[in-house]
Amino acid sequence: MQTNAVEVEGLTKVFGDFTAVDRISFRVQQGEIFGFLGPNGAGKSTTIRMLCGLLEPTEGRALVGGFDAAGEADELKRNIGYMSQKFSLYEDLTVEENIRFFGGVYGLGKARVKERQEWVVEMAGLKGREKSLTGTLSGGWKQRLALGCAIIHEPRIVFLDEPTSGVDPVSRRRFWDLINTLSESGVTVMVTTHYLDEAEYCNNIVMINAGGIVAAGGPKELKERHIDYRILEIHADDPISAMAALQGKPWVRELSIFGIYLHVGVADAKEGEALIRRELSAQGLAVTRVETVAPSLEDVFVRLLTEKEE
Repeated sequence: MQTNAVEVEGLTKVFGDFTAVDRISFRVQQGEIFGFLGPNGAGKSTTIRMLCGLLEPTEGRALVGGFDAAGEADELKRNIGYMSQKFSLYEDLTVEENIRFFGGVYGLGKARVKERQEWVVEMAGLKGREKSLTGTLSGGWKQRLALGCAIIHEPRIVFLDEPTSGVDPVSRRRFWDLINTLSESGVTVMVTTHYLDEAEYCNNIVMINAGGIVAAGGPKELKERHIDYRILEIHADDPISAMAALQGKPWVRELSIFGIYLHVGVADAKEGEALIRRELSAQGLAVTRVETVAPSLEDVFVRLLTEKEE
């Protein structure tokens, strides 16, 4: 029977007149990959810090691995892994010195640290670089080393706060392979990110904006629940002007810039394409291609924020 690794009820954090986290509640099951998603400043990192016992909540309660995040913070910290946005490494120490340091912090004996050091080096792909200064490593290597240091004591719950920020796409993909391996071994992984495409790798996610939860569920479930229209990807010479031209049209269900393209939600794909081409042509804007695309979680997030504003 699956049990909850994390239980959050009405969690709130207020700094003066500013509410960073506003009465959020959710559950994370043991062994799942749980995504906590939203733009920068949404309240993700503040929530993670409260769950890790690093920040006391103003109101509400959080149980992590059975420990109260506020009342049993010391016990909690010994039983979880935490990787911060800055990878939590000492750049003036060597790879092996960082590993030994974190092994000592988590109370591992010398023999166990040596054993786990071999595992971390292998996992991070740093064989032969044990004596390299950490500050000289690439972003991807630092990222994997930081993960290894965060889980050197083999915790059953791991918190990763923006772990792929600032690394290249290949390193991001490799890192998610490591996350999947942890989950397959029964470790609960809670990861915050503003890369909505990464949420597709999660079993369940919570979308947060301005400190509050706007949606929760599995990626497929969220798309089916909130996207009840067709999405057309518009390849236009000037997507910004094209967006302005379509803004406010009654037949447009969603409108957003998606990379260098424009995503337009319409009730019917064929009719919608004709309307778009006609409107943009009247504005002197050339359309090179129109494609029907599958909805993404970014489309879901844009839709939810649009509804909230309306």
